[in-house]
Amino acid sequence: MRRLVHDLQISTETTLDLKGARSFPRCHDLLPPEVCSLLNPAAIYANNEISLRDVEVYGFDYDYTLAQYADALHPEIFTAARDILVEHYKYPEGIRKYDYDPSFAIRGLHYDIQKSLLMKIDAFHYVQLGTAYRGLQPVPDEEVIDLYGGTQHIPLYQMSGFYGKGPSIKQFMDIFSLPEMALLSCVVDHFLGHGLEFDQAHLYKDVTDAIRDVHVKGLMYQWIERDMEKYILRGDETFAVLSRLVAHGKQLFLITNSPFSFVDKGMRHMVGPDWRQLFDVVIVQADKPSFFTDRRKPFRKLDEKGSLHWDRITSLEKGKIYRQGNLYDFLRLTEWRGPRVLYFGDHLYSDLADLMLRHGWRTGAIIPELEREIRIINTEQYMHSLTWQQALTGLLERMQTYQDAESQQVLAAWLKERQELRCITKALFNAQFGSIFRTFHNPTYFSRRLVRFSDLYMASLSCLLNYRVDFTFYPRRTPLQHEAPLWMDQLCTGCMKTPFLGDMAHIR
Repeated sequence: MRRLVHDLQISTETTLDLKGARSFPRCHDLLPPEVCSLLNPAAIYANNEISLRDVEVYGFDYDYTLAQYADALHPEIFTAARDILVEHYKYPEGIRKYDYDPSFAIRGLHYDIQKSLLMKIDAFHYVQLGTAYRGLQPVPDEEVIDLYGGTQHIPLYQMSGFYGKGPSIKQFMDIFSLPEMALLSCVVDHFLGHGLEFDQAHLYKDVTDAIRDVHVKGLMYQWIERDMEKYILRGDETFAVLSRLVAHGKQLFLITNSPFSFVDKGMRHMVGPDWRQLFDVVIVQADKPSFFTDRRKPFRKLDEKGSLHWDRITSLEKGKIYRQGNLYDFLRLTEWRGPRVLYFGDHLYSDLADLMLRHGWRTGAIIPELEREIRIINTEQYMHSLTWQQALTGLLERMQTYQDAESQQVLAAWLKERQELRCITKALFNAQFGSIFRTFHNPTYFSRRLVRFSDLYMASLSCLLNYRVDFTFYPRRTPLQHEAPLWMDQLCTGCMKTPFLGDMAHIR
């Protein structure tokens, strides 16, 4: 390097002068004022091109799709399951001291049952270092690598099934799993903190069963039914979406795992007593995802009181309620097939995966966390941090050809600051695990599934109100690495050539 700045202070305010007379723009100079409001939290984002003009039939899940729930529901689930562990599973009384922490976990994390390890994994099956927790305590990076045989890579295809349910590693994919992760971590924390021996598989199963009991015993349904104003959000917007679609001649159906009495009360609250007239088919207690793959379960008709009829189902009638069944009979009876059907749900596996992969339906993912994450992305702090990280990455790539001691010292300083900026950016979303969509630079495993199983994704169903019913969604062309886009790091370093083959010619 012909000239190196000896008093280099690396910050977003520093103008770097690394080679001869070349100087580089400062981070603030690269960000016009309007750049921090580019993303709209109420927008719909497309993974695949889709025209709503071609969609004739709209399908919906119920929980966290038609009915959006307030975060106040999570501490109720946590507390009830915690008390079930103590009272029915005879867990230590000291577990009651733990309260629900809404800032601890994020959706999409993986849990290694035998290692009691909650962690964030990227799209390439690597653990993001700094995001592995045993109980409520972080596990050092060196220990994580040692636990997996000297690598960050997790062989998920050997350790976890298609739906992320084990046998060795479980992925927490739905929003109801947030209190489950929190409780699991608290119980492990208590056992470790008090030196109590335990079988990891038994503990995991007990916590999972306690959370399940909250649902099976109807406790969650009771809380919501007692105070719908508190727990159900955006009910008027759900009504507006459904009414608008029907007014434009679209056919609607509902497939949910929830029981009819619960769905009926919620829909009456949001839509009114005649809500069933909006839907051509209503199916409750469907038992997804097996509804989409198991041909054996027949449809049963329910009467107004929820009692089952025994007659054979030869058609699915508007205004009637059906229980269980399977998708193959559904397709045969309705003839709703292929891309003219668009189904919305919040669970990437249970709601969307089979419909897209096996049946060619179009799918829309409801991701409530998206709204908050976009608001963070739109902040000046995030934009400045990300821009400088990209600049440092470009400089590191380009200047690594210089091997003298002085250059290596500067490169080490850049690597250190890049890591510090990564940690700062991560903490903007969640102090423990960061964004649900990204690790430091790669998409998360959750993001990979989101892109694979959904044509569209949005924060809530109400986002549809911002678009015409014949709107076409065009995904932005995502640049591949070999397509050499004008990345921010190239702008910062003043070099538009990638890779820097001229500088590396001496290696060959």
